[in-house]
Amino acid sequence: MQTILGANGQIAMELARELRRNYTGDVRLVSRNPRKVNDTDQLVAADLLDAGRTAEAVRGSRIVYFTAGLPPDTQLWERQFPAMLQNALAAARAAGASFVYFDNTYMYPQDDRLQTEDTPFAPVGRKGRVRAAMASMVLAEMARGEIPVAIGRAPEFYGPGKTQSFTNALVIDKFKNGKRPLVPVRDDTRRTLIWTPDASRGLAAIGNAPDAFGQTWHLPCSDNRPTYREFVGMAGQAFGKEASYKVLSQWMLSAAGIFSRQVREIRELLPRYGQDNLFVSTKFKQRFPEFAVTDYRQGLELIRREWAAG
Repeated sequence: MQTILGANGQIAMELARELRRNYTGDVRLVSRNPRKVNDTDQLVAADLLDAGRTAEAVRGSRIVYFTAGLPPDTQLWERQFPAMLQNALAAARAAGASFVYFDNTYMYPQDDRLQTEDTPFAPVGRKGRVRAAMASMVLAEMARGEIPVAIGRAPEFYGPGKTQSFTNALVIDKFKNGKRPLVPVRDDTRRTLIWTPDASRGLAAIGNAPDAFGQTWHLPCSDNRPTYREFVGMAGQAFGKEASYKVLSQWMLSAAGIFSRQVREIRELLPRYGQDNLFVSTKFKQRFPEFAVTDYRQGLELIRREWAAG
């Protein structure tokens, strides 16, 4: 049994598809209100803040994936995320299950250095500190050695379905709704974006490779890192729409935070959009050389087809 904790997000749904497609017919989806992705999925309703229910949901699992997400609310993150992760780790330990943690890059320095698995944590802002503390919790469990533990880390997403990211919200969804795309901070810095199905396929590959445990892995991304100017151009070509856009300066976004809680919640991430974002996934590609990374034009074409299919 392979179990996904936090099973309603885009990463979890793509992970469930990949596990069923290539690894196992025994997939368990756990969340407060789980929904089937595959016909054969086993559903378990559990609040990950409840240690007992989390332990029950994990019992009998061979591999546990933590893909839980929360709305971009700093106080909610501080109050709930570490507790959810602690309960998940304890449940996996009690079940004797391997544990795969899906992570992001909020704890990395917001500069243009090459980001590898050895990049030191230097979080900026409260959300970054929460993610640094969570990653450190998983690394401590890895060092304890009682169960196999691995970390799969991803940069910003773009992708199909309900993918949630700056790029989807400001560029892709704007195109879809016939509006002018918006670019955060600068249009000439290079971005590393991961196609959400690739992130999920990569996570499944790690979880099903015994030698991948005891390590952190950067999930697979294209080595072509477009600027937002280039990305909007590719998107316009894919969607058959004019590729004009507006750059939202950091000053404009900071000022907007006076009136919008949603904007206030993302302000700590804005400095990274003023720098090249150079996320390196060479280690994964060397270990899994058969893995086919989706390039940006392929991904945008797949989104176009999804829209056309309705």
